[in-house]
Amino acid sequence: MTDSAFVVVRPGALTTVQDLGRVGLAHLGVPRSGALDQPAHRLANRLVGNAERAATLETTLTGCAVRLRRPATVAVTGAPCPVTVDGRPAAWGAAVRVPAGALLEAGAAAHGVRSYVAFDGGVEAEPVLGSRATDVLSGLGPAPLVDGAVLRLGAPGGPAPDVDGVPHRGVAPELVLPVVLGPRDDWFTPAGLRTLTTGDFRVSAASNRIGLRTEGPSLERARDGELASEGMALGALQVPPDGRPVLFLADHPTTGGYPVVGVVPEPYLAAAAQAVPGTPVRFTPLGRASWGPPARRTGAGGLGH
Repeated sequence: MTDSAFVVVRPGALTTVQDLGRVGLAHLGVPRSGALDQPAHRLANRLVGNAERAATLETTLTGCAVRLRRPATVAVTGAPCPVTVDGRPAAWGAAVRVPAGALLEAGAAAHGVRSYVAFDGGVEAEPVLGSRATDVLSGLGPAPLVDGAVLRLGAPGGPAPDVDGVPHRGVAPELVLPVVLGPRDDWFTPAGLRTLTTGDFRVSAASNRIGLRTEGPSLERARDGELASEGMALGALQVPPDGRPVLFLADHPTTGGYPVVGVVPEPYLAAAAQAVPGTPVRFTPLGRASWGPPARRTGAGGLGH
């Protein structure tokens, strides 16, 4: 029903609908997508009494503003930002009751990049392949928010939990990313691998939901040419011809022809989602996984999703 909806008043730099993504479809060429900072997404949903898979709004740097057509319990998590209801300050990181007709605004991020706005009942966009997530690479899911767009809300569930405070990990001044080397670390010289773990890297302003790009030194290659296209995992650290690692995030392609020097385990990717351009990046070795026999590693097959 149209009363169970909100109207976009200010979409911000990039605001998308996100849930936990499309899991298990990489073999069909479908990226996972979903919230980049999944702990923040899950927390926002818990604060308003939703299941963790309910869809939220993911904002980027400048926040967003929406006008509610029904009363709603709302929570904003992720990157800390000012929250207002009809211009009056409201709590960040807590459940807030917003009356029908009121303007809810999540302002610009004070620290970090992405904030998450949850509504009791969740955002009821049309599911595509089992998910309501917006995928900016493939175009699956609802379009990014624009001025005047109307989005439906689901029916509220149980009451929001009564909590005094919630955990917040904050945004670190340096992004430290453990890396499991392989499967294509043999495409780089020993000097190149030392550069990976000792180089002065920074987050590039060209980063997006597809991948976190880095600025800094180039990794020296041990061989020329490119691979036949092979599977790319979430967290893959792919090295394009300029030699600067790119960390694949939720909207990454499912295949690629540049060598993957290592993989960052998923629990560390939420921090990458909140790293602003210019943030120092340090890659720390976690050893090397068993990626299969050398004969397989030099072919076109390899890393699954």
